[in-house]
Amino acid sequence: MSDLTVKRIDEMEAVLGGGFKRARASLGVESFGMSILDLPPNFDRYPEHDEARSGQEEVYIALQGSGELDVEGERIALDEETFVRVGAGTKRKVHVGPDGVRLLVLGATPGKVYEPSESSKLGAPEPGV
Repeated sequence: MSDLTVKRIDEMEAVLGGGFKRARASLGVESFGMSILDLPPNFDRYPEHDEARSGQEEVYIALQGSGELDVEGERIALDEETFVRVGAGTKRKVHVGPDGVRLLVLGATPGKVYEPSESSKLGAPEPGV
């Protein structure tokens, strides 16, 4: 039998009011982090952060809608044609456009075996709860 998992985005476990889908865990991915963020139009509460503590580099890909990724003061368009990689120690913040944005975010630590955070596991409490 094939080693295969198929899920639609709306079938993935969601937290934070449906805005964060646990895509990695929903698909059973073990080798890298993967989440779907559904951010409403003009959402302004996405936190500026870096991944220095986890050591993960991240790749941001807009699947729908648009916005910008502020990377230490440089704004980069997020759309279906643009992939953006951000290193672990670099600050980043998503700015959402007028139509909202659905982002696929991939992450892993270079040269290390991926270890999922507790909050990314299926059934885990919502972050901050």
